[in-house]
Amino acid sequence: MAATLKVGVAGLGNVGAALAAQVAQQREALALRCGRRVEIVAVCARSKSKERGVDLRQLKWFTDPVALARSPDIDVFVELIGGSGEPAKSAVEAALASGKSVVTANKALLAKHGLRLAQLAEKHGGALNFEAAVGAAIPIVKTLREGLSGNAVQRIYGILNGTCNYILTKMEQENLPFADCLKDAQRLGYAEADPTFDIEGHDTAQKLAILASLAFGTRVEQSAIYVEGISSITPADLAAADELGYRVKLLGVAVKTPKGIEQRVHPTMVRKDSSIAQVMGVTNAATIDAEGLAPLTLVGPGAGGAATASAVLSDITDIARGLRTAPFGRPSARLLSVRKAPMQRHEGGYYIRLLARDRPGTAATIAKRLAEQEISLESIVQRHRKGEETKGGSVPVILITYATHEDAVRKALAAVGRDRVISGRPQVIRIEKN
Repeated sequence: MAATLKVGVAGLGNVGAALAAQVAQQREALALRCGRRVEIVAVCARSKSKERGVDLRQLKWFTDPVALARSPDIDVFVELIGGSGEPAKSAVEAALASGKSVVTANKALLAKHGLRLAQLAEKHGGALNFEAAVGAAIPIVKTLREGLSGNAVQRIYGILNGTCNYILTKMEQENLPFADCLKDAQRLGYAEADPTFDIEGHDTAQKLAILASLAFGTRVEQSAIYVEGISSITPADLAAADELGYRVKLLGVAVKTPKGIEQRVHPTMVRKDSSIAQVMGVTNAATIDAEGLAPLTLVGPGAGGAATASAVLSDITDIARGLRTAPFGRPSARLLSVRKAPMQRHEGGYYIRLLARDRPGTAATIAKRLAEQEISLESIVQRHRKGEETKGGSVPVILITYATHEDAVRKALAAVGRDRVISGRPQVIRIEKN
């Protein structure tokens, strides 16, 4: 049997503690699967006395993660500190520069510094594995980088944030407003005290940047992604979607188009009979459209200590087996530059909810402005539910368009606004084919 793979872990929160427990529980099974023993021999955490539910007394303790990363006592450095800056960045760079392999669950670090870290790994001969950075226990990284390496990916889209999916699920099922469901998510620990990063789509964007790089061979570039959150979604939107055969999800979407790779995060209507629409609560999912395959959907827990630790351990076992591949599926020098695709060029169907003034000529004016932009309508629904009329005598009107361009929709709605036949700001939700 080969020499023991010695692992150092920086960060002993829920994931780090779960990882230590899993390695201890599966010690013999790991040796059989990998052909060598896997042992955590050193750790770094702020508190040595904190109870973590696993015996760590025999391990070497470090107070500085960079010192642990450089230690000659370890072969693999596991970074579970989090954040795109220090000390995670310096620790990972130190480990890679010393020729060690790195396993990280840090999506923020990869989204900001992924190219630089991949270059370091290639230069010094270590692996850079990050299955846990996207979707926790869902093996989406390995699927794109290895499982589908012989298939040309056309589109990848998914539910990549459990907080948003939980909120939208609760809003739909209990007909509650966004603010109430957010408070419930915070009470249950699904949302942070400041939930902005999740609900405004930035967490999903970081994960999408990583997936797009793997799927299309582009550089990881979060700034190239159009981002829109879920705070504007109302129970009325979800009820209308249900009646029309749709469900609203916050999706991250990366798609290959004749004009380049389009990357976007926004609330999206998906057909209720699609696989992605069945994913409820805090669960995550990702669907891959690739040449030669029917759409492939991976579903599983997108967060949690045990789920995330299982993905980290999977990356460690790959290193123990001697498996190596370019971090983003191809040499970093061959990754393509990507620019932010203007959303005006996006083409697809749209859900539009307007508060139309209840007076003669309103419908004709709206129809005229849509026709000027060559927008065809699949359906029009005028809703007169109790409580939905405004003091100004406006009524909700819902339009579903056939495929059109975002620029056309924006121009038409701007013209309708200037005509003063609607109240307030129109609600626009894109419809994703699936």
